[in-house]
Amino acid sequence: MKRKLLYPIAVMASLALALTACGGSQTKESAKDEKSESKAEAGSKAEKTDASAQSGDGLVYWSMWEATEPQGQALKEAIDAFTKDTGIAVDVQFKGRTGIREGLQPALDAGTNIDLFDEDIDRVNKTWSDYLLDLEELAKANDYEKTANAGLIAACREVGGGTLKSIPYQPNVFAFFYNKAIFEEAGVKEVPKTWEELDKACALIKEKGYAPITSDDAYILSSFGYHLSRINGYEKASQIVKDGKWDDPSVLAVAKAYEDFAKKGYFSESIASNVWPAGQNQELAAGTAAIYLNGSWLPNEVKDIAGDDFQWGCFSYPAVENGVDGIEAANFGAQVLAINKNSKHAEDAFKLITYFTKGKYDQKLSEMSLGIPADSDNKEWPEILSSVKPVMESLKTRYPWAASAEDNADMTPILKENFTKLCGGSITAEEFVKNLQK
Repeated sequence: MKRKLLYPIAVMASLALALTACGGSQTKESAKDEKSESKAEAGSKAEKTDASAQSGDGLVYWSMWEATEPQGQALKEAIDAFTKDTGIAVDVQFKGRTGIREGLQPALDAGTNIDLFDEDIDRVNKTWSDYLLDLEELAKANDYEKTANAGLIAACREVGGGTLKSIPYQPNVFAFFYNKAIFEEAGVKEVPKTWEELDKACALIKEKGYAPITSDDAYILSSFGYHLSRINGYEKASQIVKDGKWDDPSVLAVAKAYEDFAKKGYFSESIASNVWPAGQNQELAAGTAAIYLNGSWLPNEVKDIAGDDFQWGCFSYPAVENGVDGIEAANFGAQVLAINKNSKHAEDAFKLITYFTKGKYDQKLSEMSLGIPADSDNKEWPEILSSVKPVMESLKTRYPWAASAEDNADMTPILKENFTKLCGGSITAEEFVKNLQK
């Protein structure tokens, strides 16, 4: 059965933050006295909040971001404002992707005091599902869903086994991103909606001297997953990968499609050796390649290389002949925030989550990271993502990460190695299948 969401992707209304200030006439001496008192109060408050964090009265938040990233900077600003407004101290630890993926579970198992954490929607709800607090009652008590993104809340419940265990922020979609200027130069007037249309577009792009498609070791396997899921739908595709049914005709069909593109010279000459971020930095952003399958975080990651004049385009992975799914299906979701089921401060943690995902600081996060806002009151998307909006709004079926390609962890490195060779033209479609069977 296809995974259908009950709601379209839409960004709902949210909490607005009100900041008030008072002022009046005063003498220099009184101003000086008040300034001194204010400094003393601030110092006392800082000492109090630091002490409360260390004593366990405050919140401990493990974040997937680096402190130097735009997301980390925006969240830190929100945390500082949250502590000032509520008096609740927050010990934020920016772990980065590797740090949180390798360190969170051992820390939770050891009973480390962690109140809330974040990561990708699938990783949080599947890999760390045993550590999550049920948020249904907190969401209901705070009327959270009244202004929430209905489609993403539905996705969170879906991957949470029918229960809301995480709150989405920074919505994203995984799709083909492309250079509009190259499309225009090559005479590609419309984005491809079918594999045949993509074939024709690539031929035109190649004639102009550009590499039509690039990728790298971080993302190349998603191409296999997308194509397999286009043919079968996600559930069957996932079962093929999990059970190692490499003799299924659809596996050879995927391989044949990519072998054909490789023979036609549609892939970057360095696709088989590209180590992330080579594909996005040295080819797409540099203007030598036209198309790259990646997430809506991509424009932010390469903005300094691509420059302000780069014309960003986006389209969903094309439909394939006689396929079960079409362009309405994609890997979309969000980063999500979750609360440790052993947290002693769940209500305060939920307050912080609300602070992040509603109003002023959701908008600031969108602006600073060039990301998609999660609050419908924040209607302004970054201009750089304008072509992503219609793709997001057209989606009805959700694929998990890599669209089935990474659903068998034991096979992932083998599948990646051979699919990379296939795209690089060093093995045939038949050899690809035989290597998987071995």
